[in-house]
Amino acid sequence: MAEKITPRNVDYSRWYTDVILQAKLADYSPVKGAMVIRPNGYAIWEMIQQNLDRMFKETGHVNAYFPLLIPESFMKKEAEHVEGFSPECAVVTIGGGQELEEPLYIRPTSETIIWSMYKKWIMSYRDLPILINQWANVLRWELRTRLFLRTSEFLWQEGHTAHATYEEAEQETMLILNLYKKFVEEYLAIPVIAGRKSDAEKFAGALHTYSIEAMMQDKKALQAGTSHNLGQNFAKAFDVKFQDQQGQLQYVWATSWGVSTRLIGALIMTHGDDNGVVIPPRVAQRQIVIVPIWRGEEEKKQVLDYADAVKKELTKEFTVILDDREQYKPGYKFAEWELQGIPLRLEIGPRDVAKNGLVMVRRDLLKKEFIARDGVLQTVRATLDLMQKEMLERARKFQEDNTHQVDDYNQFKKTIEEEGGFINSHWCGSAECEAKIKEDTKATIRNIPFDRKAEKGKCIICGKESEGRVIFAKAY
Repeated sequence: MAEKITPRNVDYSRWYTDVILQAKLADYSPVKGAMVIRPNGYAIWEMIQQNLDRMFKETGHVNAYFPLLIPESFMKKEAEHVEGFSPECAVVTIGGGQELEEPLYIRPTSETIIWSMYKKWIMSYRDLPILINQWANVLRWELRTRLFLRTSEFLWQEGHTAHATYEEAEQETMLILNLYKKFVEEYLAIPVIAGRKSDAEKFAGALHTYSIEAMMQDKKALQAGTSHNLGQNFAKAFDVKFQDQQGQLQYVWATSWGVSTRLIGALIMTHGDDNGVVIPPRVAQRQIVIVPIWRGEEEKKQVLDYADAVKKELTKEFTVILDDREQYKPGYKFAEWELQGIPLRLEIGPRDVAKNGLVMVRRDLLKKEFIARDGVLQTVRATLDLMQKEMLERARKFQEDNTHQVDDYNQFKKTIEEEGGFINSHWCGSAECEAKIKEDTKATIRNIPFDRKAEKGKCIICGKESEGRVIFAKAY
């Protein structure tokens, strides 16, 4: 198992793929660029979906579903939007054996078809706000694909909201961005930096785009979630107006926001090791595996009865697997569950039974610890809580240790090439300087952090005045 995984220090990209395939998280499909999400991987997505869905509903959002196919005329109504997506679109031209009167786009995102419906539903300020989320699949014809991180078809949620004012729309985008940050840090144990995207990096058709950016173990950035203030662009494209309280017709203000199965890739690359994936307890569908160890029938009954009693106690709060398969040795089972990232392993043999205890192994540390049988539920609960906390702390320390402050462009190029990570540097705000850095180094502005210090400086490219530092990094 683990011997089939390329070590990270040998080939990080190959390690990533090996972990996914060996841990049975996903597999390549017969359709180029698309993947099959296997049960182990889909279980993580279900936990992401369940927790985010609850958080959305707690903030007043509701779920709906819109068609997969979008008329070409809809896609062409918002020029900047369609220009941004046209290279990635797949188009259906034949249906039922006949050429269609109008080509249909397989949704790369749903703004256009949703706003065509909002035109029917919104008449007055009393109809606002609309706070709709959709769980769906989308298709973007990617040329270079990588499991979970960038595939032609992927799963996501996309929120689309309508508001009476710019201020309400802006408040919505920030509400969701902070919700994403809370979820990614508290559930996936991945520290992120929240901020605003530069104009060159913002979503096609958006007024403002905000993002949370994470650092992977290879020190590249990964965009973990985005929230967009769309202004009135889509409302104007689809003529969506409402009568305000003064009886005047106004265009509606819009937002959209989403995260996808790319979060599974982020989890793997933040916490995984050379033995496989490491799943944070709060997004593990199966938190504990019990591995009984015996020789002979007498020991077998004694150990299994003891293990079954432990399982019954723990299942009051946790999902527990009792691995009593006889065709595999304990070492094989240990490696299998480590590969799949089960947070906690409990080993029970005859000696443990005699001592009224058991051996506990945290997946992130892989250190054995003997614990007492009495109070096992409390011990396990505290251990999983501590594991969740320490996984985030380790990832945050890694991010901090690999964040550099650079004021000279030659040093910038040297750092991005030799060390990687996040680079905090001054930028004047011009698209030309941003484009030059990308051309020279392949690094992009990940975002302009909300919590950056207000400090004057000189742009590392042109030397003009800068209001503060932004985050540059190479990214997935």
